[in-house]
Amino acid sequence: MDRLTYIGHGTTLIRLGELSILTDPMLRNWLGPLHRQVPPPDSALAERCDVVLISHIHRDHLDIRSLRRLPSSTPLVVPRGATKWAGRGGATEVRELDVGESVSFADVEVKAVRALHNGYRDRTWGDRIQPLGYLIRGGGRTIYFAGDTDLYPEMFELGPVDVALLPVWGWGSSVGEGHLDPPRAATAAQAIRPRLAVPIHWGTFAVAGIRRLHPENLVAPPLAFARLTASLAPEVEVRVLQPGETTALEDGG
Repeated sequence: MDRLTYIGHGTTLIRLGELSILTDPMLRNWLGPLHRQVPPPDSALAERCDVVLISHIHRDHLDIRSLRRLPSSTPLVVPRGATKWAGRGGATEVRELDVGESVSFADVEVKAVRALHNGYRDRTWGDRIQPLGYLIRGGGRTIYFAGDTDLYPEMFELGPVDVALLPVWGWGSSVGEGHLDPPRAATAAQAIRPRLAVPIHWGTFAVAGIRRLHPENLVAPPLAFARLTASLAPEVEVRVLQPGETTALEDGG
């Protein structure tokens, strides 16, 4: 049965037919000032994925140490120009895509779509590499993985999709330009109109003091997204998964 696991942050495990797809694997318990606030992923996760999708080169989405936990033969799909970063994780098969390009694995097609986000590894240093989202099509189902993005007009052209994985927060006390917060994510759901929307990129990592000073930021964003989406796009089902939780993708969802 097709199913989805929200591992945490931008990391999800998508099972379509016989293929398991891991997105933006961040498998460590810390990254610089960010510390995991929930139990770590299953140590066997890296062995259970067939393909890895990387949306952009920021350190919390393209984590070289996490990539080193994967078998080196696991294919990676990355934005054009990101092979030099992905290769540091040991991958021997890296597929680069530009917006509009696609690649297939078995009977699943992965198509790169635009994301509106900062494309540098560190703020404005080095080469800018276009961030991506992905449309994943297989078994009669289409799943949109947004990566990190802000709203952009072409979102209205992404649908129809069955499932949209939409970021709704981050790891601090606020999110800035180039990200979706609950109101913007609800607007994205209204534009894309998936049958099912699953909020991601929340409740997993935080900087020091967030749990003490703003504990609501670890739990409230997906609930706010669900409320706002119910108002803006009542035909969209919102399913809030806790980090580590799995849901079946039934027919029609």
